[in-house]
Amino acid sequence: MSTKNTYSFFKGVERSFDKAAKFTRFSKGILEQIKACNSILQVKFPVRIGDQIEVIEAYRVQHSHHKLPCKGGIRFSMEVNQDEVMALAALMTYKCAIVNVPFGGGKGGIKIDSSKYTVSDLERITRRYTSELCKKNFIGPGIDVPAPDYGTSGREMSWIVDTYSSLNPNDVNAMACVTGKPISQGGVRGRVEATGLGVFFGIREACSIEEDMKKLGLTTGIKGKRIIVQGLGNVGYHAAKYCQNAGAIIVGLIEYNGAIYNEEGIDVDVAQAYRSKNGSLLNFPGAKNIEKAEEGLEQVCDILIPAALEAVVHAGNADLIQAKIIGEAANGPLTPEADEILNKKGILVIPDMYLNAGGVTVSYFEWLKNLSHVRYGRLEKRFSENRYAEIVNSVEDLTNKKISEKERKLILKGPDEIDLVHSGLEDTMMGSYQEIRDVWMNTPGVEDLRTAAFICAINKIGVAYEELGIFP
Repeated sequence: MSTKNTYSFFKGVERSFDKAAKFTRFSKGILEQIKACNSILQVKFPVRIGDQIEVIEAYRVQHSHHKLPCKGGIRFSMEVNQDEVMALAALMTYKCAIVNVPFGGGKGGIKIDSSKYTVSDLERITRRYTSELCKKNFIGPGIDVPAPDYGTSGREMSWIVDTYSSLNPNDVNAMACVTGKPISQGGVRGRVEATGLGVFFGIREACSIEEDMKKLGLTTGIKGKRIIVQGLGNVGYHAAKYCQNAGAIIVGLIEYNGAIYNEEGIDVDVAQAYRSKNGSLLNFPGAKNIEKAEEGLEQVCDILIPAALEAVVHAGNADLIQAKIIGEAANGPLTPEADEILNKKGILVIPDMYLNAGGVTVSYFEWLKNLSHVRYGRLEKRFSENRYAEIVNSVEDLTNKKISEKERKLILKGPDEIDLVHSGLEDTMMGSYQEIRDVWMNTPGVEDLRTAAFICAINKIGVAYEELGIFP
């Protein structure tokens, strides 16, 4: 039985924070400041829906101001409440610190079921929410920069940037008030797949360390690893797709209304198309049906990737998990009680606050692009291609051999925006994992990667507060 209804997500985050704080050098006062939510906005505003007026409940939380702007997504869900938004904002603070993105954490949410509204209704709700944020000074390129989250996409972000721009006509950087926008509205190529691709890079990096894999009884590398993915939304789909492309075997896929399992492997694209056509993964050809979605988490695999909502692995089912590695693509998919059970079982848990940081990393690239008012690659692409051509020509002259036209095109290609974005994301995820692992390996008493990740975040934020000199 799930404990989600009685579970405080924010208290769970605080519990993990307190566990890690004992391994840092900072005073109680600084630790309390890092942990606290700086600003919490709850608003209720009227919107005309058809012939009726509906009062919409919404939130925006700015968890930390140690660096500005604050950064975090906006979700549309009936599950939205203050506790959840505070927890997600706190995780954003620590997440940004871990991957060296200079933002404070923020998060927003509107308590609605998107499926019950027309596109026009959703636009009115989103624009009114944005105007409320503007009135309360909770949005701006240097103040607070939202992004897409569960239930939102580039469409909603384009409405937000348009509303903000109309209310702030003299802000030359208005486009940087939100990220995750369509490309035509100042978005960056590579943002859509960023979180899922970051999950892949993080899991691949973890699987590359022979010492850790040996303890789990696994070989290095992602190729051949059996993977179950829970949630085929944007994050889960791209994580599964990139893992599959790297040679992993997707043996299970889980959605809210059931799961499918095939030890021989499931093609992610075929399964996605089947679900779109039939409204469910169940009865997918060649796969076994699992009617209860939760039981899909308990099937045999090497890697489990929960990529939906929080608290899906809890005290009631943690002991039934058979995976050797859990990659937290969602925010808070494991409760603290589940964490303890899994750590005792020797399962390697790659924590959410690191693993799903691909979205905010590429959002940072988009924000920088908007502030600089220039597309990535525009300044260096042609220069790079000309330099590569000179090198190839020199080699051909020295060796008296010509390379094929196909090879020439491959070698001479300069970086496009998406190449630079993917490269920056890969470097971020690889470097950050090594930072966390170094803390894990070299701090006596630290037993898991989550605690190590919190220590990394607390150390960076604590130093920032000390250097700000805000404590009289």
